[in-house]
Amino acid sequence: MSVISEDNVRGGSVFKDINADDDDWQPTEIESLCMHCYQNGTTRLLLTRIPFFKEIIVSSFNCDNCSWSNTEIQSAGRIQEQGVCYTLRVKTKQDLNREVVKADSATTRIPELDFEIPPFTQKGSLSTIEGLLDRAVAGLEQDQAVRRATNPEVAEKIDEFIQKLRKLKEVEDEFTLVIEDPSGNSFVENPAAPQKDEALTVSSFKRSLQQDIQLGIKTEDNLEEEEEEEQPSNDLDTMRNEVLMFDTNCPECNAPASTNMKLVQIPHFKEVIIMATNCDSCGHRTNEVKSGGGTEELGTKITLHITDPSDMTRDVLKSETCSVLIPELEFELGMAALGGKFTTLEGLLKDIKDLIVSKNPFICGDSGSTDRVQKLKEFGEKLEKIMAGEMDVHVVLDDPAGNSYLQNVYAPDPDPEMTVDKYTRSTEQNEDLGLNDMKTEGYQEDD
Repeated sequence: MSVISEDNVRGGSVFKDINADDDDWQPTEIESLCMHCYQNGTTRLLLTRIPFFKEIIVSSFNCDNCSWSNTEIQSAGRIQEQGVCYTLRVKTKQDLNREVVKADSATTRIPELDFEIPPFTQKGSLSTIEGLLDRAVAGLEQDQAVRRATNPEVAEKIDEFIQKLRKLKEVEDEFTLVIEDPSGNSFVENPAAPQKDEALTVSSFKRSLQQDIQLGIKTEDNLEEEEEEEQPSNDLDTMRNEVLMFDTNCPECNAPASTNMKLVQIPHFKEVIIMATNCDSCGHRTNEVKSGGGTEELGTKITLHITDPSDMTRDVLKSETCSVLIPELEFELGMAALGGKFTTLEGLLKDIKDLIVSKNPFICGDSGSTDRVQKLKEFGEKLEKIMAGEMDVHVVLDDPAGNSYLQNVYAPDPDPEMTVDKYTRSTEQNEDLGLNDMKTEGYQEDD
């Protein structure tokens, strides 16, 4: 049995990477009450760190008296800056095998059945689409015996609805599954990675005040305090000339760390806010970029034809609303991935490789199929060739907010290998950006 000691908490992170060779890292066992037979059972807690999902707590309960068991997963990492919404069009039975990380703050909906599981009514889980349906059926069946005795009409209607849920598993007709999580810690697998998933749409959204209160980020009492503490506009000049520092927690090991923030003017572009976090405990370093201005009137699509290894040194500003495409590899990275970054083109490609290949939890260990592992390995090798200048490809930055940038090394003259197009956002893009002023769809080339 493992014990969480004071040295572990104060001297380092209690969350470790999953490693089958580490014999010292065992689950913590706690004697606890079985809610099924009210005898004592055993709860095992495993505190671990999974790429994509940061730190998690896996708990497994088992009762030797009645054989009842239960497994739950809880996010122990930080709440993300934006919420995330996954919309999956389930077309085949293979889609039911997609792995899903569902946080307890997530809302699950099936519009075709007008069915919704509200947030905080179920514990977080690591499951599949089929597992989510089974769990919903089990929840509805739980009190059916009592309903049949006290209210048979309601019980009959629930039985009919349960049959509809079970029928979804046959996938005779397509249906839609929506997982909306204001904490940003839920995830739906893309089995076609690194290619774009045509059946899955991922979008980010800004949390409402009510969602912030539900997550415990804000209270109604401190909203007035925040309004009083707002900085006056004349502090902007001070921010341009100074590096501001504030305390935070490391996104990897959750140890206390510091984040530096500064307003930076990018030549031939605009002013942005760069935030860099360095962790002394685990050595993790990261940077995020936020636009210093508002959303531009038109979206921006930047296309670079890579012709020389020196292109890898070009500066890149990828905003959190920007998608990255490599047409020759049939690859598209959605706007919700990686967040905002100010780096080089080589750094951006390395981050993509880490996200899709090196730190992909669904290709590790027993969960990874041979075909998928091989396909992602080949994709990683192609990225290495691009970074070495051995592949003739185009890199496209598509930002509907117009806040992304790729360095023109020929500035102020035009770049012969790069095109910048301005376009009018579609209705869907305006909705994703939270804009009320809807534009009609269509591209128009920059003069």
